[in-house]
Amino acid sequence: MYPYFSKWIRGHRDLPLRLNQWCNVVRWQSSHPTPFIRSHEYLWQEGHTAFATKEEAEDEVLDISELYRSIYEEYLAVPVTTGRKSEIEKFAGALYTTTVEAFIPNIGHGIQGAAAHCLGNNFAEAFEINFENMKGKTEKVWQNSWAFSTRAIGVMIMVHGDDKGLVFPPKVAPIQVVVIPMSYSEDADAKVIFEACAATVKNLVEACIRVEADIREHYSSDWKCSNWELKGVPLRIEIHPKDLANDQVRVVRRDSGAKTDIPLANIVDHVKDVLADIQQNLFDVAKQKRDDCVEIAETWDEFVNALNRKKVVLAPWCDEEAVEKDVKARTVENMSSIKTICSPLEQPELTKEEKAAGTRILIDGRTCLLQVLWSFIYPLRMVFYRQIFVLISFWRSKL
Repeated sequence: MYPYFSKWIRGHRDLPLRLNQWCNVVRWQSSHPTPFIRSHEYLWQEGHTAFATKEEAEDEVLDISELYRSIYEEYLAVPVTTGRKSEIEKFAGALYTTTVEAFIPNIGHGIQGAAAHCLGNNFAEAFEINFENMKGKTEKVWQNSWAFSTRAIGVMIMVHGDDKGLVFPPKVAPIQVVVIPMSYSEDADAKVIFEACAATVKNLVEACIRVEADIREHYSSDWKCSNWELKGVPLRIEIHPKDLANDQVRVVRRDSGAKTDIPLANIVDHVKDVLADIQQNLFDVAKQKRDDCVEIAETWDEFVNALNRKKVVLAPWCDEEAVEKDVKARTVENMSSIKTICSPLEQPELTKEEKAAGTRILIDGRTCLLQVLWSFIYPLRMVFYRQIFVLISFWRSKL
């Protein structure tokens, strides 16, 4: 689209120009595709923008990074780190790349969740994207590009999924609540239970809660409960004749398995509260697991030892390509390879003495003030295939 930028943009009144697109991308260079994480074809959202000044472009990069962070943390309940990529890892042709990085504690692997690139004038030079400023002089535009893809689904599955199957955060769950009639023996019980299920669904739908009742025949209630656990529905409501006799129902959480009996009279308010608590709890648990995997290394031995234990390592950094290549070369035999995840935008606070003295980088002992996260490149494929198959079967069942 950049050849058209040069036609659309003539003067400063044409700026900023901001385009957003949703499209499928095909990349055949992936030799070992993994569903959602690294596949040959995937859906992504991509933005391309042009500004009159560098300051405007840099402000947008930070705004977009914050937007992507909020999607991961506030909707997918996945804790992420916002930072800047190293010169080696940044997007080719960009001045710099900011990134949103997640970490999968079970396998000790950092994974890029989204990115925003400050392209500077590089593409404006190549495609002759010029504009006339307010003083009548010709200048090059400042450009950005940013993208977010269906990889986010894979990250969410890997962070929250367990041996029982998927675990959906309520805000993005296709079905937030499932209502299941429990075992009954008489026709009268069946009628009462089904009427209670229908009334419960009606009340929840009116409260804008995504709910479904499982009234399928020839399936036991225990099988239904296990089936919906497998599909990751956040909350299950079980309706049993004995509970109805006491004007109550049982709710079961997918995240913790906790069971609570609640009165039918305030079921809507209770369900809303529980869904909000599940959303927060999923994030808190994931963040605690992530934080437990972050270790600070001040020596090379500490660095290697932490990576071998599937940790993400925060270490001093000079932001030089030669040093990063040296670290990768030293670890390629024993650990396949490692890479810098990012240099966090929020750096650890230093005392006056630490700022004055600096910290020593791992390779040659020079001092620096910047910290960077390193992660072991670990194979992803076999870890979550089972959960992906569950997700695919779930979607097929909804068609």
